[in-house]
Amino acid sequence: MQSGVTEAVFTAVPDTFTFAWIIAVLFGIAALLDYRGHDRGRDLAAAAWGLFGLFWLYMVPYFAFEHQSYVESILALVGAPACAYAGLLLYRGRSSLFVLTRAVGLMLFIYLPFETIPAITVAGATLPAPRQVLIEIVADQTGFLIDLLGYDPERVTSTEGYDAAFRWVLDDGHIMRISVVLACTGIGSMAIFGGLVGAVSAPVNRKLRALAVSLPIIYVLNILRTTFITVVAGNQYMHWYPEIVLAMFGASDPYRVSFFVSDRIISQLLAVVALVGITYLVARELPELVVVLEDVLYILTGEEHDLTESLDLPREPTNRRS
Repeated sequence: MQSGVTEAVFTAVPDTFTFAWIIAVLFGIAALLDYRGHDRGRDLAAAAWGLFGLFWLYMVPYFAFEHQSYVESILALVGAPACAYAGLLLYRGRSSLFVLTRAVGLMLFIYLPFETIPAITVAGATLPAPRQVLIEIVADQTGFLIDLLGYDPERVTSTEGYDAAFRWVLDDGHIMRISVVLACTGIGSMAIFGGLVGAVSAPVNRKLRALAVSLPIIYVLNILRTTFITVVAGNQYMHWYPEIVLAMFGASDPYRVSFFVSDRIISQLLAVVALVGITYLVARELPELVVVLEDVLYILTGEEHDLTESLDLPREPTNRRS
């Protein structure tokens, strides 16, 4: 049960995406002030980091109880104090954190339009919401791979009203509907690398190479992931230890076991491994990114690291700490 103070704080927080937009704007203004040499940029950035920590704390119940994801719950729990600590370090003078500040702001500005911009009607013509366009493209390509594998589920409307779900009929007559949602598109991971690449100071050609290395790999791996989950969950291929799995996720529907195993356990753990590997590949193309990675490690461990030497990365000019 939350304390009265915590309840009061969470009640004062605006809805999730409005809160995220406020944080994105604060990060953007702080980065602009820093670029123009204003000392207030540091103070505003530190405050924005504190709010970002509160945002992740606010998201923990959603990841834990609604989204039923151990990986995302743990990341949010770690992210809350890590963001607060980043703000404290920046306020105390670790100016290299302005690169990470710019990166997070860019990440939010890339990702949030897909979450928040609705469909728009202009002169009688309706422009679909960006999320709908992206979700349906991913669903189309997932369906193409499913067909190649020899399966033939019926394509149906998702719970969001998009042409982005697959209807499977099991041998016992039970119907499984697997929907593609925004989290299935890989836009979150692509926003991370877009923000990181955009934030560092480096020649445009190497930034483009870094994006060419990261974004296509993320997209292809994501399509493979959605295909894997849809086929496995739709055919109950991983109905393993149902009592244990259902207890782990606080669920009761035995038909959800294959989904939990394929998505919440296997896919999310492999996604973390893949992101680490992609980060290494990007750092080889864009060594300036090392300063961000070193700052993240310092926040998490409290120790300085020389990743250029540890990972045998090319020695290019990097963003220097002042």
